This record gives sequence, structure tokens and C-alpha cells, in this order.
Amino acid sequence: MIRTDQAHMPAVALTHAGMTGKTNEDRYAVSAYKLSPRQPPSVLLAVLSDGIGGHRAGEVAAELTVNTISQYIAQSNEKHPIETIREAIELASRTIYAQASHDPERAGMGSTVALALTIGNRLYTASVGDSRIYLVRDGHIVQLTTDHTWIQEALEKGLLKPEQVKGHPNTHVIRRYLGSPTPPMVDFRLRLTSQENDDQTLANQGLVLKHNDRLLLCSDGLTDLVKPEEIQAALLAKPLQEAAQALIDLANQRGGHDNITLIAVQVPENLPEVASSSHKWALAFLGIFVSVLILVALALGFQYIRQHGSILNSNTPVPAAQVAPQMTLTISNASQTAMTITPMPFMTFTPTAFPTLPSGPTLTPWPTNTLVPQTTP
Repeated sequence: MIRTDQAHMPAVALTHAGMTGKTNEDRYAVSAYKLSPRQPPSVLLAVLSDGIGGHRAGEVAAELTVNTISQYIAQSNEKHPIETIREAIELASRTIYAQASHDPERAGMGSTVALALTIGNRLYTASVGDSRIYLVRDGHIVQLTTDHTWIQEALEKGLLKPEQVKGHPNTHVIRRYLGSPTPPMVDFRLRLTSQENDDQTLANQGLVLKHNDRLLLCSDGLTDLVKPEEIQAALLAKPLQEAAQALIDLANQRGGHDNITLIAVQVPENLPEVASSSHKWALAFLGIFVSVLILVALALGFQYIRQHGSILNSNTPVPAAQVAPQMTLTISNASQTAMTITPMPFMTFTPTAFPTLPSGPTLTPWPTNTLVPQTTP
């Protein structure tokens, strides 16, 4: 892909350290690309990372995350977005772990990531940790990502009720993070409704965006203090820049106990469509198949004329039953001209396409919003 200074979607990114004097360990990047020199910009990459580890270089981990992922995706193409994103995030995790292993001052550092990649009018998302992605569409807000936290697991297993979450001591305990000894499983679930199962959420990748859709990537410094319906109200009532600033101000007014970072994207009118790789292969195969059929038909027709030209030129009428069977074109005739047609496989995204990664959660040794790691007495 070719980097460009112009994007096909308006985007705003803001960050604030918060009100407690904590070092800002959040990092972000927004990059725009063209698929070829002659095409207008059609790719937008938004990456947001929240460093974890307190004094153990959480900001270094977040910066490694953003830079590694951005550079890896910039060197790729649009053909296999899911595979490219997974490889980029796993590479970032291994890079963080390698640096932490060789530098005692950085031991234990890690980060979260929330990533949105738009190719034309299609959206691909990925996440690790508790940084989130929201979609505001038709006056409603949907959390597309799922938190990888102790609290989320407890809610899903029925160990906690929603009213028990606020103030719980395990609120910021992460179950997946970049920088763990084993790269975390990247979450590609793109959840549009609470009724969808995991297979359905995975199949939502490549979601077609609509005019006036708004995307928000944010760290937990925002979502701890600002409710989803308040995010929705701000994004619907204000221009993008004003809405982003209003959300950060609101979090700070309520204490700003953590770093606050967000990336807001608005979908414009007449968004260019970029065919996915599967569609390109389908069109290419269809074109080849039709061309072969035409060539076979022409060859058989020419052969028939040479063999039966005298009959066709004769004034003697020929019964239809004698001509029609010889004029019938079937696939079996193709074998008579020593031509074989091998259909090219369609490239489709299915959940089973993901490689099997080592199972089991990766648990951070301390909450993400503390200045120093917790210690065990």
C-alpha cells in the first residue's frame, strides 16, 4: 500500500494523561493509504494501545505496539486483511516480550490494542485487552469488541451480576495482553447484536459501512467514566472534533483517574467500494470461464460448418431432428478438443481459517490503572 496524507474518511484522534498526574501510557496512530498510484485514498488504519505495567515501561510497550502494527500493515496489501492483522499483532507481542526479557527495567511491560482497518467501505476490527471499538449507526451505539477482563469472564459465567461490577477490586485485571510469553489470541469477533454467536460475529468481518456511521476506538480511561449512551449522544450531536474533546472533558470532570485516548472516524457519503479478494477471484474466474466457453463454441461451430457445409447450402430442406442434436453444445464436447477447465477456488473468510493458538488466558500481574504493580503480601 502507498502512504498518503489524505484519507477517504474524516478522523480525529485525541489523548489526555488524566487528572491524577499519571504518565500517559496510551499511544495511537491513524494512517491513510492508496492501493495504487492512480487510485484515490481508500484505506484507513486506526490503532490504539494502552500500556500496562505502571513504572515498568507501559508507554514503551504501547509505542512498540502502535509502531510495529502500523509498519507491518503498511507493507502489506489488501488481499488478506484478517491474516495480516493477526500477524501484525502477534509480531508486536513478540517484540514487546523480547525487549522486556533483555531489559530488567522493562520486565513485565505489556499493552492492549484496538484496531480498525477500513478498505473502501468495508470494516475489519481486532482487539486484545480492554480497549474498545464502538459503532454508532442509525441513532444506536454498539460495542463491537469484547473485553478480555476478569470482570467480563465473570459476567459471562454468571459469577457476577452487572450491578456488582462497579467498584469491584478486579475491575482492571486483564486476561489477554501483548507482551505475554505466548502471543495472545487476537479477537476478531465483530459483534453487532448480543444474540450473535461467535461464528456469526467472525463472519461480520468486512462489514459494509454506511453513510453517517461513526466509529470510536478508546482506552478504558474513557469507558470507566463515560457511559455508552453518553458516547452516542456526543457523536450524534457534535462535529467529530468537538465530540471527541467533549468526551475527554467529561471523563476528566468525573475524576480522570486514568489516561484517556480516543480515535473517532466518520463515514462520508459516496464512499468508494473496494472489491474484496474473494470477489476479485470470482470475477476473474467468471471471465476466464466465459472466454473458454466462447472459444469452444466457435471451434465446434467452425468444425460443424466444414463437415456439413454441403447440407446447409443445399436447397433440400433438412429435418430439424437431424440438425439439432449436432448443434447442441455440452461440456463433454470440450474433451474432444483436449481442453480441460480447472475452476479456481473461491477465497472466502471462515472461522476455521484461523490457526490454532496455545489455549489459556494470559493474566496481567496488576490492574492497568495503577501507578505501581500490586504486590502479594
